[in-house]
Amino acid sequence: MFRQRKKTKIFAIIAVILLALGTTAYRLADRYLIEHVEVVVAPNGASAQGRPETSATSESAEASEDAGASESSGTSGTSESSGTDAPDASATEAEWDDWNYTDENVTIRIEKVQTGSGDDVVTYFAADVQLSESADLLTAFAKNAFGTNITEDTSTIAASNNAVFAINGDYYGFRSDGVVIRNGTLYRDEPARDGLALLEDGTLMPYDEEGTSSDELLAQGVTNTFSFGPILVQDGEIAGDFSSVRIDNNFGNRSIQNANPRTGIGMIAPNHFLFVVVDGREEGYSRGMTLTEFAELFRELGATEAYNLDGGGSSTMYFMGRVVNDPLGEGKERGVSDIIYIPPS
Repeated sequence: MFRQRKKTKIFAIIAVILLALGTTAYRLADRYLIEHVEVVVAPNGASAQGRPETSATSESAEASEDAGASESSGTSGTSESSGTDAPDASATEAEWDDWNYTDENVTIRIEKVQTGSGDDVVTYFAADVQLSESADLLTAFAKNAFGTNITEDTSTIAASNNAVFAINGDYYGFRSDGVVIRNGTLYRDEPARDGLALLEDGTLMPYDEEGTSSDELLAQGVTNTFSFGPILVQDGEIAGDFSSVRIDNNFGNRSIQNANPRTGIGMIAPNHFLFVVVDGREEGYSRGMTLTEFAELFRELGATEAYNLDGGGSSTMYFMGRVVNDPLGEGKERGVSDIIYIPPS
């Protein structure tokens, strides 16, 4: 009888432990893996009608490696002669090659730069983008839905929105706080950190989410906000000390100041933007950049304002149907929740 009771007690304890483990596993999956759609969003425009035949996104990193920083001998054309060789630019005459794009409202110049040697080599891609007052810098959600754990590759979201150029955004869907305004609509209003606002006059404005209300932002003409950080450059100066930076307290989050792959956005003047993606974690090719190095790079390139977006395996730059950098050091993209992009005029 005593042994039976002891066995029953042991089985009960095991059952409680298994239940607790199962509950914890479900909660983690629900928080970080299971999609939760809060709002279905109408796409900004028509889907891409074509992409360069040589630019399958899974192979694009190798192509960009071979092309070089300023070469233009690869895919090129105009909207009148190239058929489906590029995102639909039929509304206006456009010219492009592997690293440049121009139409009547958009000019994009991308440069691949490699510095250092040995274990200290760094490879990054800098896009200088000038827009006319009538052009738009837009954002898009993965699967055209706002919520958590909803992801697609940057290239997939870009192609779905007929993007000429795109980078990954702030991965808002990994967290439940922050201020999220996209294309003029407020989706989340949980102030938590330093954010970045894009205004309809083509300027970038770093701001404190807890010090400026969403109503004030919208009244000022803010069209998009990003909630990641830190602020890298403000009023032409390095924004601060980056010795210890933590974006949030989510499971698995860590300090991000050390050398890592990076994605950032900056402004030289109204409607004149800088987008920089740094590859990393790949020995002999690129170690990544520290936040201090990233801030210094933006300032050297002429940015008066600059902001750090989601990095690591998310860091991706897309141009004319191909990914130009080397995500994850393997040419493989990691799904993200959102992108910043430029459509043809």
